[in-house]
Amino acid sequence: MDMQLGSFAGPAGRNIKYAFYDWTRELAHTKRIWAWGAILAQGYAIYCLAVRSLVWPIMWPRPLYVFVISITFFYSAYTVMNALLAAELVRKTRMESDRIAARQIQQTLVPQQLEKLPGYTIESFYKPLREVGGDYFDVINLAANKTLLAIADVSGKGMAAALLSASVQALVRNIANAHGDPLTLAQQINQHLNLYSPSDCFATAVFVLLDRDSGKLTYVNAGHDFPLVVNSASAVPLPATGVPLGLFANAEYTTQSATLNPGGTLVLFTDGLVDSVPGTSLQERLQDIVTSDSGNAVEGIKSLIDAKFNQDDVTFLLVRRDL
Repeated sequence: MDMQLGSFAGPAGRNIKYAFYDWTRELAHTKRIWAWGAILAQGYAIYCLAVRSLVWPIMWPRPLYVFVISITFFYSAYTVMNALLAAELVRKTRMESDRIAARQIQQTLVPQQLEKLPGYTIESFYKPLREVGGDYFDVINLAANKTLLAIADVSGKGMAAALLSASVQALVRNIANAHGDPLTLAQQINQHLNLYSPSDCFATAVFVLLDRDSGKLTYVNAGHDFPLVVNSASAVPLPATGVPLGLFANAEYTTQSATLNPGGTLVLFTDGLVDSVPGTSLQERLQDIVTSDSGNAVEGIKSLIDAKFNQDDVTFLLVRRDL
């Protein structure tokens, strides 16, 4: 509702939109019936005052009684409608406070400053569609010069997706500190989501273990959009090696490997980027941007996003191996 009203051009236009907006639409079904009953009762009271009768055309009772009864009827209905709308305003104010708090909490979960990797340059972009989103990414340094790169996209949008995304983030952090193996991550998170999340909730994800010395990438792609390994003039996608997490308790996952050569870039992204870029040549466009000499790949990728097509959270992570 706020998005629709806010998009109406200009202050005068928004005021007109507010004036003619059906505010009872925001109420629960029963409360909406009561509100419309109160509105009709107010209209009837005004009608009685205009014709000076409670039952037209019978002039009954006397005009003074008509006035007193009509005014009482009008303000009684007004009180009912005002109470319903005021209660709805309070409820929405509390919801807005909860959304603001949830956004602040989620911002603490999204890496504000990525860990520096010797010999590598990492850049990221994260933009939720609403106050909170269901996308997640992380960069976790491990022992033996290895780094875990994770990106996930939870089904749905808004608060429910954000809660599940926070759960995935906690699981990745906990499991990575103990194991750091992409296959173990996928298997254990899949089991957890099957046990402790609604049956219609799932998450696509990619877990990549980077060996910083050799540039070797060991990964599991759980039904996610194919990341790209861009080396010089070639772009190699990392295809799915299993189904999304949380769909099947007995799902099987496998690991595959690739190599990030000096000067190459690993591009991880969610489907929000795919859906926001018109046309069918996203892979070629990403390849051109990350191999160009502009030195600002993040801004180049952001320039591909068309606001008309942006209906989801947009997240991407770039990992470049320095020459």
